[in-house]
Amino acid sequence: MQDRCINKYGIYSVIALLFFFGCRSRNDRHTSSETDKVTLTYWCATNPHEITLATELVAKWNSNHPDIQVNLQPLPASKSSEEALLAAIAGGTTPGVVSEYVSAGGLVRLDEFADFNEIISERIPATLLDSIRFFDGHFYHIPWKTNPIMIMYNVNIFKQEGITELPKTYSEYFAVAEKVTKDTDNDGRIDRWMGYREVLPLWWQRFFDYYCFYIAASGGKTLFDGEKIDFENDASVKVMGFFQEIYKEGYYPRTSFQADPFLSGKIVTNIVGPWNITHIENTKPAGFEYNIMQIPVPDDYVGPVYTYGDTKNISIFSTTKHPQQAWEFVKFMISAESDLRLVQIASQLPVRKNVTTNPLFVEHFRTHPKLAKFAEQLAYTRSVDSSAVLKEVLDAISQEYEACAIYGVKTPAQAVHDAAERAEVIVEWNRSR
Repeated sequence: MQDRCINKYGIYSVIALLFFFGCRSRNDRHTSSETDKVTLTYWCATNPHEITLATELVAKWNSNHPDIQVNLQPLPASKSSEEALLAAIAGGTTPGVVSEYVSAGGLVRLDEFADFNEIISERIPATLLDSIRFFDGHFYHIPWKTNPIMIMYNVNIFKQEGITELPKTYSEYFAVAEKVTKDTDNDGRIDRWMGYREVLPLWWQRFFDYYCFYIAASGGKTLFDGEKIDFENDASVKVMGFFQEIYKEGYYPRTSFQADPFLSGKIVTNIVGPWNITHIENTKPAGFEYNIMQIPVPDDYVGPVYTYGDTKNISIFSTTKHPQQAWEFVKFMISAESDLRLVQIASQLPVRKNVTTNPLFVEHFRTHPKLAKFAEQLAYTRSVDSSAVLKEVLDAISQEYEACAIYGVKTPAQAVHDAAERAEVIVEWNRSR
């Protein structure tokens, strides 16, 4: 018998699932020899390193499980994995929005499997359990990997400009930006900037500027408190003010780049996750040196520095006729050995207890100190809230971010207020449907 199992990769909350693993039955005719064989189709991300990882793991699984075969299908290319997911939903290849799946019984309750508690307690830190539990008290996904967002910086340019201390606060970041943002060829035009962010108001881009900085400035808060909007606060205003100052002073350009501006030296810092390490190592020019630093915080901030953890999770659609076989493949995907290959091939980090001290990973982190810096940040990451309207809320923030930070037509306080007010309307509208 054949099931179509769809693995979806995207950016949503830990409960609204970022990485889907689902199944749908097909009514194909089979010979008697095929009757007892289960076939699953696994959709992976289009990142070449993740395709390499998925190809290796699927081949290993298939070799050891002749009766449960997995087909690999990269997610269709799009501007973002979210757009590809939406296209798949519209095309009928997947049932719809995850939070609605749970309410409609569309996802398998993973805590129904006899060994779920053993698996989850072995893998997931106790402090994370409540954040992955759905509103009904049950579990419908397992966190697979997370990528703390930090800042890569150009070591050579820092040295050239006499920067010996990494900027930890907003004022320190501005001081460094003042030194490195300049006209390097004396033609009267700035051609090197402190950093760069996408200026278009794309909701998912906010994960890599406003949102990760907000988590840092607030000491680990997210956008919601339960089901209530909760980002109209001092930390949020300070973040909007920080980015408004960035663009006002010209430390970031209001433009786009064709090639990688970090590798070409056009920007000196890059807000990114650990996945970028493999890209940098494979494409950097001779003599290029870089390192990692934390997200800067407001000058009066006290406490550990948190950031956004770009988390991806695994679930099983309830339409599968073979939930137990799907569960077995899920366990294989999150095994320690598979996690090690995730680290080695894709430079991404598993959501796993004590990953920096686990003997299985220690040697790799010793020989890859830049990835180790991201791993050390794992304990101080936050994902996103469980909300069916998260995208719409981030759209509201993106519109106000553009008005305030990029074009300076609103004050930080007004931009935050307007974003929160619009977000509350969105939440109320969704609740009343």
